[in-house]
Amino acid sequence: MGKVRTIKRSGSRFYVHPDRADVTVPGVTSIIDMLPKPFLPFWSAKMSAELAVDSFDFLSRMAERDRQGAIDYLKGASRRYTAIRAAIGSDAHDLFERMARGEQVGSVHPDMEPYRRGFAEFLKVVNPELIRAEDVAWSDRYDYAGSFDAWLRVWVDADGKVTPDRSGEPLLLVTDWKTSKDVHAEVALQLSAYAHADRVVSAAGESIPMPEFDGGAVLHITPDGWTFRPVRIDGEVFDMFLNLRKVFMWDRELSKTVLGRALAKSVGRLVTGTQRRAK
Repeated sequence: MGKVRTIKRSGSRFYVHPDRADVTVPGVTSIIDMLPKPFLPFWSAKMSAELAVDSFDFLSRMAERDRQGAIDYLKGASRRYTAIRAAIGSDAHDLFERMARGEQVGSVHPDMEPYRRGFAEFLKVVNPELIRAEDVAWSDRYDYAGSFDAWLRVWVDADGKVTPDRSGEPLLLVTDWKTSKDVHAEVALQLSAYAHADRVVSAAGESIPMPEFDGGAVLHITPDGWTFRPVRIDGEVFDMFLNLRKVFMWDRELSKTVLGRALAKSVGRLVTGTQRRAK
């Protein structure tokens, strides 16, 4: 079994089959992107408007020299913010994995220190056991794949409260780390897709069957604190993900095949002799 690599196509991430380079399947997050996001245009407009107000003098001077440059600067406000947040999330995920694997992390960049501190507190309060991290969940049955953050084993008492001394009942949880401002319900679709995949492909190319999970969980860390919450990953949630998988197929494949060539069309508007002479 070979290693799994990814490619980008038309803005979506695809996973290349580890043994067949000609076979690709869409990524879990790209499938979930099929959900409508009516708030995005308003959010993007708000970002541009706030930048314009907060940078009024600077933008006025820029517009005098380069009007189009000023317009492009405002248009890119939401894109730049998203890129910054993505970079922070990527760095935080790398930090969390190293800490979860037991690596002693020393000083970090000041931007990362709140996340390091929060994750260290999470490890102390919950005391989870890391089972796997950053491997690929692959569905042969439904043709999708995705990289999950972690499988954690945690222990809880009869009331569902974490027992950091590991005296309670052990639970195997497919887990996602989030560093965004808020946690959205889509994380349930994401985790259910991982949990209902057929197998796991490790970074070394090893393939093993997907285990049975007791549930899902999301660790949400911001500079202000952290929460560790259960997430539904049952069949009802997974069915919603599969519906989005069908929408993805429609959007990227089937929709391009449904309109045939014209059977008939207009012959064009008649041009009179008077109109020709007037040219």
